[in-house]
Amino acid sequence: MADLTLDQLEVGKPVKIEKDGKTICVARVGDEVFAVDDTCSHSEASLSEGEVTDFKIECWLHGAEFDLRTGAALTLPANISLETYAVKIDGNSVTVEI
Repeated sequence: MADLTLDQLEVGKPVKIEKDGKTICVARVGDEVFAVDDTCSHSEASLSEGEVTDFKIECWLHGAEFDLRTGAALTLPANISLETYAVKIDGNSVTVEI
């Protein structure tokens, strides 16, 4: 069963979903879709409220940036990577694989 549709994912506007007890941030960059933990590894802030630029998402609280492709923390104050999740796109359906 799909978690989202491509129509629900606007480029640059992340979406928060709940799946299997996890809170996940899903973001679209061009034709690609990425999924990472929604909680910033530096604070308890929701990354789905942040901004996406290219393949980076910025935490709205303290400005830490993460690579959506790898989950790597790119800027301080964050120094711990995020967990990433595989995303399957089938037509308009988007499924995050835990």
